[in-house]
Amino acid sequence: MYADQFEIYHGNSNPDLARKIARYLGTETGRLDVFQFANENIFVKILDNIREKDVFIVQPTCRPVDGSITVNDAIMELLIMIDAFKRASAGRITAVVPYYGYGRSDKKDQPRVPITARLVADMITVAGADRILTMDLHQGQIQGFFNIPVDELTAVHILSNYFKHKHLEDLVVVTDLGFAKRARAFAEFLNAPLAIIEKRRVGNLDRAELSAADER
Repeated sequence: MYADQFEIYHGNSNPDLARKIARYLGTETGRLDVFQFANENIFVKILDNIREKDVFIVQPTCRPVDGSITVNDAIMELLIMIDAFKRASAGRITAVVPYYGYGRSDKKDQPRVPITARLVADMITVAGADRILTMDLHQGQIQGFFNIPVDELTAVHILSNYFKHKHLEDLVVVTDLGFAKRARAFAEFLNAPLAIIEKRRVGNLDRAELSAADER
């Protein structure tokens, strides 16, 4: 049903990525208007007939390099686009979210705080997405926050091959204990030593204290 009827669309968080994906697949991105009114409300209009088509919405939930929109804008654009495609009778909607915003808020690590990664997952599901395609989540447990299928890709093999071709040596450093297992696998690919840095956040500001431990 979907193999020869897929369409790729994007919001404003990373249009270039969507175009590169489309070019690799030998197609073009679909036509879509996504913009903000003067009151900062987001408007979406699909300019193609997508009835019963397999739709992929490429929208990383991060701030783009040019700073044109915020993380929260990217999330709202994604949710509104999903809703628009659902109401336009798309056959299946896959949200392609290479960077999952609020992913670090994946547990309740202090009293009276939210689990925002779960909230974002709930919003994406309620908006009408049928599937999520993402990369290297902050923690694998985020997959369990969704009631729809989640495909988590990884860049570990691509990055390790890049370092091998560059003949870069020295060591692999991980700055979060939660990534130690993934970093250990990366170090094994490169046959390199591993350094683990324990990070402790100072309050709720963007500050942290670090202490290092070597692992051979």
